[in-house]
Amino acid sequence: MEACCHSDQGTEAPVIKSITEKGLSDTSPDEGLIEDLTVEDKAVEQLAEGLLSHYLPDLQRSKQALQELTQNQVVLLDTLEQEISKFKECHSMLDINALFTEAKHYHAKLVNIRKEMLMLHEKTSKLKKRALKLQQKRQKEELEREQQREKEFEREKQLTAKPAKRT
Repeated sequence: MEACCHSDQGTEAPVIKSITEKGLSDTSPDEGLIEDLTVEDKAVEQLAEGLLSHYLPDLQRSKQALQELTQNQVVLLDTLEQEISKFKECHSMLDINALFTEAKHYHAKLVNIRKEMLMLHEKTSKLKKRALKLQQKRQKEELEREQQREKEFEREKQLTAKPAKRT
């Protein structure tokens, strides 16, 4: 910026002289504006070119750096999305593994319940057979006691004195 201001001192002096003579006087600001515009336009153009030549390379480098950063950011976002999807897949695999573990657990429970049911079925069958045998044994014993009573009754009947028949 300093280079542009000092390089064209010849052009800058009439502008300042013109501003002090015409622009800062007590007269209207529009007076003499057309005459000063040509000088001011050249000065503004030279100042703008100097300003641009001074800042433009830095701005272009910054623009390039921002483009690279944006591009890198897009790549990072894509990579991040891929990693997130991998984590989701891993998480879903963990869920699936948990489901399989739970299924194994419940399958083992079902197998145990089935074993218990078979064991209970066997026990009830044995108990039914035993109850039937006991019932048959009691009935047999009851029948034998009844028969024994009848035999004793008959024996007592035969042993009781019978009056002799009168002939």
